[in-house]
Amino acid sequence: MDSFIYALVMVPALRELLPRSGIPATPENLGYYGGLLFALFLVGWGLSLLWGPVADRFGRVNTLMLTVACYSLFTFLGAVATGVWPLAAFRLLAGVGIGGEWSMGGTFVAEEWPEDRRKMAAGVMHTGYYFGIFLAAIANYTIGAAWGWRAMFVLGGTPALLVGFIRYGVVEPERWRRRRAQTGGSSMGRAFFMLFDERFRRRTVLNSLYILVSIIGLWAGSVYVPAGVTFLATRAGYAGPRAARLASFATMLLSTGTILGCLALPVLAERLGRRVTLGLYFLLMFAFILLGFGYAFYLERGALWAFLVCLFFLGVGGA
Repeated sequence: MDSFIYALVMVPALRELLPRSGIPATPENLGYYGGLLFALFLVGWGLSLLWGPVADRFGRVNTLMLTVACYSLFTFLGAVATGVWPLAAFRLLAGVGIGGEWSMGGTFVAEEWPEDRRKMAAGVMHTGYYFGIFLAAIANYTIGAAWGWRAMFVLGGTPALLVGFIRYGVVEPERWRRRRAQTGGSSMGRAFFMLFDERFRRRTVLNSLYILVSIIGLWAGSVYVPAGVTFLATRAGYAGPRAARLASFATMLLSTGTILGCLALPVLAERLGRRVTLGLYFLLMFAFILLGFGYAFYLERGALWAFLVCLFFLGVGGA
C-alpha cells in the first residue's frame, strides 16, 4: 500500500510543494519532478540489498520489524513535508524499507515452504502487494478525496502497528537457525560474490536482466496510471474530485488484474513450465503497455475507457 500512495497523490502533492521550493508547478515540472521522486524511491529500493547481511546476522524477524518500521516512518513523514526536497528524502528512505520488507517476505517463503508448494506460496505472497495497492486506491477514493494528500501519507504510517505482531507472532525459519548454528552467518562480501561464482553466475545475470526489463516496463507504466487517468478524465469532462476518483478506480482495476495474474501464475508454471509462463507474462505486459500508452491514450474519442481496459491486462501481465 505504502509504495503506491505517492503515485496516487503525486499531482496534488507536487502542485502544493513545488512552489514552496521556488519551482513553478507547470505540467512539465510536475512530470519531471514526479519522475525524479519515483526514481529516488527505486534507488532506495535498490539500496535495500543492505538488509541482507543484517538479516543473516540478526535474524529474519528482527530485520522484518526494522524494515516495516522504516518504510512506515518515512511514508508517514511525507505528510509533514514542507517542500519537494524533504519529500524526496522521505521517499528515498521509504524505498529502502519497502525493498527490505519485500526481500524478507520472499526469504521467508523460500526458507519455510517445501519446494513442491513454493511456487504457489510465492504467488499468494505476491498478491499481498497488489491487495495493498487496491486498498490504497479505495483509501484515496474516500479519505484522499475528502481530506487531501497529506492524510494518505498519514495512513501510510499504519503498518508500523504490525511490528508488535511480527515480534510475538512470527518465528525464525528453522532452515536459517540451522545454518546460523553451522556457519555463524555470512559476511556481506562473501554472500554477494557467491551469486557470481561458476554455479550461479548465469542464473544471476539472466534473472537480473529479466527483472530490470520488467521493472522498467511495469513501473514506467503503472506508476503513471493515476496521473494519466486524471488527465484523460479531465479531457473527457470529469473535473476535480470525479477525475481523482476515476484515477483511484483505474488503480483498483490494475491491481485486480495483477492479483488474478499472480494466482494464475503458479498453476500455469506447473503446467507449462516456468520459462514458457514467464515469456507469456512478458509478452502480455509488453503488448498492453504499447496498446495502452502508445495507442489508447491518444485516441480522440473513447480514450479513457479504452485505456482502462488496457490497464486490466497490463496488470495481469505485470504479475
